[in-house]
Amino acid sequence: MHPHLNIAVSAARAGGRVIMRHLNQLEQLQVRAKSRNDFVSEVDHAAEREIVQVIRRAHPDHAILAEEGGADGRSDCVWIIDPLDGTTNYLHGLPQFAVSIALQQRGRLEHAVVYNPWSQELYTASRGQGAQLDGRRIRVSKARALEGSLIGTGFPFRQNQNLDTYMPMLRHVMEHSAGVRRAGSAALDLAYVAAGRLDGFWEIGLQPWDLAAGILLISEAGGRVSDLASDGGDPLKTGNVLAGTPKVFEALAAGLRPLLRTGK
Repeated sequence: MHPHLNIAVSAARAGGRVIMRHLNQLEQLQVRAKSRNDFVSEVDHAAEREIVQVIRRAHPDHAILAEEGGADGRSDCVWIIDPLDGTTNYLHGLPQFAVSIALQQRGRLEHAVVYNPWSQELYTASRGQGAQLDGRRIRVSKARALEGSLIGTGFPFRQNQNLDTYMPMLRHVMEHSAGVRRAGSAALDLAYVAAGRLDGFWEIGLQPWDLAAGILLISEAGGRVSDLASDGGDPLKTGNVLAGTPKVFEALAAGLRPLLRTGK
């Protein structure tokens, strides 16, 4: 395992221990609404501090981009961190949440970890080295068409956030696939695409820390991932992502991109 990936794994597990330590005390947690339906708890902050501490011990000169702490430092090496992706699930005791950590070097994603502390499943990837789940190589599914495929998504949950654009997309995918799942953690959904549990995924309005690790996992697992609007766009910049097996990706792109442009 690459030393940087090893640090990411150690940091993710450290954050995961904080998350699980508070799981039986949910009713006592301090929770704040960042915006409508967008919550942050003291556990998010505590897990992020633990993650950053592990990284800082090894690389005090690297930059950090984290959900709760924002950007810190300037460097060609940037750690992109979501300490608790799926906070709303966590606050309800729903076991669909994860720690997501990626290392971007000179603008290119190089290492990624998505860790579900509830199941202790650990998804890892390094550029050019493939993707793994608990140390075993994973690949995207063999799905070759939208028909019969299981597709993940995330519903717009903030007030007035792209709902009119999103609903025609949801209808299209529901009518042409085997089903749509909205589990509430984009980081895990993208990891599931990499592992072949989902055949594709799309969502609008995400942040870099939601996406970074999952993008590399899917790429290293043989899938395709891009901005929703075009293959040349960067989902880390736009927040709109499309991913899947090569054939499912093409089918989703053909069906969803016209709807994104027209909103109908």
